[in-house]
Amino acid sequence: MSAPGLLFLTSSLLAHAQGTMDFSGATTLMQTFKTFAMYAGAVICLGGLIFAGIRMMSGRLSEAVPGLFGALFGAGVLGWGAGWIGSLTGQSM
Repeated sequence: MSAPGLLFLTSSLLAHAQGTMDFSGATTLMQTFKTFAMYAGAVICLGGLIFAGIRMMSGRLSEAVPGLFGALFGAGVLGWGAGWIGSLTGQSM
């Protein structure tokens, strides 16, 4: 047998001998990130609402605006962040 043929046969046999790759750990890690994004978004949103509510009740409406934007940011983390992380591994929401 010629050298190119032997090289082709050897590489073909090695290619068929490869094992499979297990990505179950990556899916578990992404599930953890998704759970963290959901909890972090909820905490940020609730904190912003509490901050804004205290400012509004004390009559300082202009100082409540950053709290409302904080609540909006928390809602974005909760919705889009968890959805984006879940879409990376094909998880359903």
